[in-house]
Amino acid sequence: MDHAPTLTDRLSPSEGVFIGGQWLAGNDGTFDVENPADKSIVGVVANADLVQATQAVDAAALAASAWQDVSPRGRSDVLMRTFRLMLDHADELATLISQENGKAAADARAEVTYAAEFFRWYAEEAVRAGGDYGSSPAGGVRTVVTHRPVGVAALVTPWNFPAAMATRKIAPALAAGCTVVVKPARETPLTALAIARLLEQAGLPAGVVNVVPTLRSADVVQTWLEDSRVRKLSFTGSTEVGRVLLAQASRRVLNASMELGGNAPFIVTSDADLDAAVDGAMTAKFRGGGQACTAANRFYVHESVAFEFVARMADRVSALVVGPASEPASQIGPMISGRAVAATHDLIDDALDRGARRAAVAELPSHLSGHYLAPTLLADVPPDARVVQEEIFGPVAPVVTWRTEDDLLRMVNGTELGLAAYLYSSDLKRAMQLAEKVEAGMVGINRGLVSDPSAPFGGLKQSGLGREGAREGLAEYQETQYFSVDWSD
Repeated sequence: MDHAPTLTDRLSPSEGVFIGGQWLAGNDGTFDVENPADKSIVGVVANADLVQATQAVDAAALAASAWQDVSPRGRSDVLMRTFRLMLDHADELATLISQENGKAAADARAEVTYAAEFFRWYAEEAVRAGGDYGSSPAGGVRTVVTHRPVGVAALVTPWNFPAAMATRKIAPALAAGCTVVVKPARETPLTALAIARLLEQAGLPAGVVNVVPTLRSADVVQTWLEDSRVRKLSFTGSTEVGRVLLAQASRRVLNASMELGGNAPFIVTSDADLDAAVDGAMTAKFRGGGQACTAANRFYVHESVAFEFVARMADRVSALVVGPASEPASQIGPMISGRAVAATHDLIDDALDRGARRAAVAELPSHLSGHYLAPTLLADVPPDARVVQEEIFGPVAPVVTWRTEDDLLRMVNGTELGLAAYLYSSDLKRAMQLAEKVEAGMVGINRGLVSDPSAPFGGLKQSGLGREGAREGLAEYQETQYFSVDWSD
């Protein structure tokens, strides 16, 4: 019996570039997408060239005026239909994420739910555009303040959250009335293409969203940044690449949002509930195998509770089940590549050479053939070890002890990165007072998660510019305009 075509059935290499509502072959042939869990080939994807990058902008520019003129309710309806379609296809999307990203099944399913929420949130925000009206202090003039779409937006997404990073950018852009060109990460393009299929199914007009998978990432993005019709760049990725893109964007004074690297501290005070702190630590560190910019990167535990905290966390880390998403018991999937595994091993070795010790290591089954690294808990880590100073992006938790608050804050804030932080204390007032001194854009207090579509996501210092999510996320795709109206007698 024939089955209805699924999202994955429609992901054909002959139809892998989505421009102007058309599914096209790539002018530069194709490229393979690897499953990091077993190094098998998940799919073959169309490889776009620079001509197609420009054609994507052509399509977005052509669709811009009509999409801007669609009523807020009309744009909202498309976003809400897409939200429902994502939930209808949640199992299929989660499987796709696990296949191209390696994420454990539970983490992949959680990402789909989180990603879909951006469509619902901005469906609601689309009809609540703010404005202002007032009189000039001198009299005789009325001022009307409104907002307009910034224009064609170039969206560049990373591999670690292939669904959520796409929807967190696409949804507010569409709600604001912008059209977009999207370049997904070369490691995980399939999920972005599947979401484009759902947007198409939801009734999104042709050209409003265009997706350009490519191996020539830098060249494609540069082509967009040099195109006068592109008025917005939203990038999620490393601080190093972000600096390069900001320099390029500055040549055209381009509106730019940057969500860059993190080095999140996880602080445990002397009066913390250790059971709750360990629960939060496991979530903050090992969700997605630690491959998240918000992942807890360095653990600062007060010396009076450090021994007990490490002992309790060691039990939990040792019990983690490592394996592919196809094995239901798996909690920790592979890292994205062999290069990432090697780099993380280097960080562990540096810490051990400096006097740290392995407090716990999860079992790594011998049958695994992918890019795996055993989850590791390190104790007695020197504050200047590379594993503390650099972003790990893997399942390794280094614990540093602290004695005084001054010492703690010097270590916590002694970095140019300031995306997320976590803090556990039984005294909420003390926790809030300490959190205000932490140089991070987001602080989870007695919880191991900070991401929420209704909250402004973003960092301080070299962790980025602008915010995603919440009302602030919509404003990133808008320009403020006012009308000065003669009101004289």
